Amino acid sequence: MPLSGVKVLDLTRVLSGPFCTALLGDMGADVIKVEAPEGDSVRGQGAIKDGLSWYFAQFNRNKRSIRLDMRKPEAKAILGRLIERSDVLVENFRPGVLARLGFDDVRLKALRPSLVTCSINGFGSTGPYKDRPAFDFIAQAMSGFMSVNGGPDDPPLRSGLPISDLVAGLYAALSIAAAVPHARATGQGQRAEVSLTNGMVSLLSFIASNYFATGTAPARSGNDHPIAAPYGLFPTRDGQIALAPPDNAFFGRLVDVLGEPGLKTDPLYATQSARVANRVRINAIVGGKLAANTTAHWVETLNQAGVPCGPVNSVAEVFEDPQILAQEMVMDIDHPGHGTVRMLGFPVKFSGQPCQVRRPAPGLGEHSDEILADLGLSAAERDVLRRDGVI
Repeated sequence: MPLSGVKVLDLTRVLSGPFCTALLGDMGADVIKVEAPEGDSVRGQGAIKDGLSWYFAQFNRNKRSIRLDMRKPEAKAILGRLIERSDVLVENFRPGVLARLGFDDVRLKALRPSLVTCSINGFGSTGPYKDRPAFDFIAQAMSGFMSVNGGPDDPPLRSGLPISDLVAGLYAALSIAAAVPHARATGQGQRAEVSLTNGMVSLLSFIASNYFATGTAPARSGNDHPIAAPYGLFPTRDGQIALAPPDNAFFGRLVDVLGEPGLKTDPLYATQSARVANRVRINAIVGGKLAANTTAHWVETLNQAGVPCGPVNSVAEVFEDPQILAQEMVMDIDHPGHGTVRMLGFPVKFSGQPCQVRRPAPGLGEHSDEILADLGLSAAERDVLRRDGVI
């Protein structure tokens, strides 16, 4: 597999870090999840079925778990030995917490010069906000992301998904995938840092570039596209259709199908800027045509003509969609002691070395003995650690 042989020490909890390390595990990395005595809080969150959080199962597959009480010096000694054998360490503490545990950058480099460390936090490790607590909702609000979501007359609106956690996890996995080959080639590791807020700022894309160019912040536009029209949701005879013709060529295909080819040369609609200026008019024309037939009719007809469109699926409809099923974006995984767990599939498709679930999500401390035996600790030594509450 692409990351076979890469050893990842996972000190993360909740979502951004576990998502990152789950991606690495899906691609073949050996991930050891280090948990506090109480375990990752997500073990008790989301839908619990047969005693298992399916939320936890989704984001902690392909990992082994060791339970360490870091208040005890013996646990810190074990962590140090694990670091010596790891290629990557991932943590999502607030800045400075890992150093206070006795593992600052100097110590990490001494333990493992080639170690790649990835830190995920709310705002970064420098600047006036570095010590503030941050969660997804705060990052969405402070990054400007929330300010551009929702309708023109609505208040700022968050994404329904914890998108800043997920984006940070993706960036973290990307940084690790980039840094590991460099470390192996040079013998020198480095620290990568990803923050929830920076990740969201990086997504502002054309909104940021337009602001930089004009100095004017965009108004919220709901499902309308700020720089394209007609673009958004339109009523059909029995529901709605998502329509996204991004330029003149696609607009031409759309109006040909709708029986209005003259709109291509009408000065009110001939260019993208003209259509945006006359958005209400062109939306009314297109909406009136689409309302004459069903969503299914238009999805088939418009796609055949090369016009990007689709139905507005519910979550239930997504997981019944033949394309999603063909892409194996839903998986049923055998989870010993908990039956079959349904979870999301792999968004990255490798032709030769596909991602796979090699392990279901671990029980808390399930692999403590196995991991410590790999470090050379005898059964008697492990019994003492367990007796003393270290593991």
